[in-house]
Amino acid sequence: MHDRTTNLRALIASMSPVLNRERVAIVSLALGELAPAGIPGSAIIGTFREQEGLTVFVELDIAERFNLQISFRAAWITLLLRSDLTSAGLTAAFSAALGAVGISCNVVAATYHDHIFVPLEAANEAMCVLEQLQRDAANHDGSTLQ
Repeated sequence: MHDRTTNLRALIASMSPVLNRERVAIVSLALGELAPAGIPGSAIIGTFREQEGLTVFVELDIAERFNLQISFRAAWITLLLRSDLTSAGLTAAFSAALGAVGISCNVVAATYHDHIFVPLEAANEAMCVLEQLQRDAANHDGSTLQ
């Protein structure tokens, strides 16, 4: 595991993106609505409560099996670096790189890692973009990135 850092170039150079094998569905449930009975807790990747409802990140095959209304089908990429939650610029850097080639991303910054959800069909291209961004930062002289 990497030490925590806030240096942007060092963060990008040590991103170490990994494509998780799980395919993910992002679904929305009404507040107070429990996930359908029988969904294993281990299939739920994460949740976020909003005023309009509960956004749930769940394994795609489970969402399909329980006929949940899927808002987004995604590949899940984890950045293995352990960044500081107060660091600035990492999300902007990788989302700009992905956006430059037309790949949308949804990001969850958790305590230990950043998690990027991209369209399923863009998984391999997104990995190439992130790996190139990492290589460029590792080989950069530091004149623009801090």
